[in-house]
Amino acid sequence: MSRQFPSLFVSHGAPTLVIDQCPTRDFLVGLGRRLGKPRAVVCATAHWTASAPMFSAAARPGTVHDFMGFPDELYRMRYPAPGDAGLAGRARELLAGAGIDSGLDEVRGLDHGAWVPLMLMYPDADVPVVQLSVQPSFSPAAHLALGKALAPLRDDGVLILGSGGLTHNLRDLRAPGAPPASYAAQFAAWAVDMVESGREADLAAYLENGPSGGRNHPTAEHFLPLLVAMGAGRDGKLVHDDMMYGVLSMGAFAWS
Repeated sequence: MSRQFPSLFVSHGAPTLVIDQCPTRDFLVGLGRRLGKPRAVVCATAHWTASAPMFSAAARPGTVHDFMGFPDELYRMRYPAPGDAGLAGRARELLAGAGIDSGLDEVRGLDHGAWVPLMLMYPDADVPVVQLSVQPSFSPAAHLALGKALAPLRDDGVLILGSGGLTHNLRDLRAPGAPPASYAAQFAAWAVDMVESGREADLAAYLENGPSGGRNHPTAEHFLPLLVAMGAGRDGKLVHDDMMYGVLSMGAFAWS
């Protein structure tokens, strides 16, 4: 029998996370070592939005540098992890069983929402990766349902990973080392309470219930992967906490 891996949510921050010396980089390096290698990863990434759930199915997905204005070193990086079309097909079957239509993309590469944290967790790039899009036009509750439908993959040694940001207001970035903005810290603390108390419906209503929900998430795509990961597990716990640029909570969670 395959080992069951947790479902995870990580905040991936700026692409420079992969080269910056900071607590979140150290956390992700250590996390991969502690977990060991899964059979594969299904990564719900904030940087792939679609009108319906889509799974990547390329045999050798390329490394997508979907950002501008960063150090040249980042654009030279490659993360040559294999894809897994069979796993993508199995994931689609699980969604279909839950009444959720989905599709395959046989050419899409790995965006930085996937390759930045995975390069730190599994630097040998020897774990197959299937990306899952998020759907900002769908409700947050629909993303919880995605995670619940995919949960059986965990019994096959698959790591379900949500990659986004616990808070994500890029228009309000502060200088490196700036103290946490109160509105971001308050929202992050509220989200931790919602996750650790298992209050899925309240977390899904983050715009209405969360302190300054709309200010912390002017758009939805960085919050939705958290809901996918929560839906796939139970008994969530905060496993990392930090704030970068004053407003980017780098909070991470694991669910058993």
